[in-house]
Amino acid sequence: MTDPRLSILLVEDDVNLGGLLKDSLDREGFETALAVDGEEGFALYRGGDFDLALIDVMLPRKDGFTLARDIRKVDPDIPIIFLTARTLKDDRVEGFKIGADDYITKPFNLEELILRLRAVLKRVRPRGPAAGEVLFLGRYSLDTASKTLTLGRRSRSLTPKETELLRLFARNVNSVVERNATLELIWGRATPYSTRSMDVFVSRLRTYLKNDPDLEIQNVHGVGYKLVLRPRRPAS
Repeated sequence: MTDPRLSILLVEDDVNLGGLLKDSLDREGFETALAVDGEEGFALYRGGDFDLALIDVMLPRKDGFTLARDIRKVDPDIPIIFLTARTLKDDRVEGFKIGADDYITKPFNLEELILRLRAVLKRVRPRGPAAGEVLFLGRYSLDTASKTLTLGRRSRSLTPKETELLRLFARNVNSVVERNATLELIWGRATPYSTRSMDVFVSRLRTYLKNDPDLEIQNVHGVGYKLVLRPRRPAS
């Protein structure tokens, strides 16, 4: 069974094939988000946290090659596999120029697709904390191995990037974490898209931590962020 935390962005305009692929990937243990055109695919990508993108070349509104280029501007390291019904050599060359990790021609065998997808994921760099640890943040605990944030008896599953970002804050409590250094470390580079993405993730983490009044992620204007942990208030 594949690690259930691995998340796949699937962009396929054939509704029947897209649904079949999503169901198959979900059964294999992946978390799959399906978009039916290039614009929707990029919107999903910017709002999510994906380990691999599986993209059809011939898409409405924005073709697969253009979508892949846009994604590569944000994250040059995310694995991309193209799906296509076309067998033109020029198309394959274009795909690999963009940085495709694999290129699968339709029709294809689902079992082969899963095997090739797993092979790509195995050879790319790790996309999460290198080693598991449990960090304590006020009343919360963060388990980086299971990507779980716990408060009392309640636990929340985090995405890989949420885990990486909160881990970085937790290891630098009450110290400023520089924005550009964080973008380079977690997103691979500082771009307008990755900057906005980071702001979204910080906003999510603030929501997750709201039940501890002594814990706050503060903006440090022009520099970055600081996870502030105030001394525990005595019980009245």
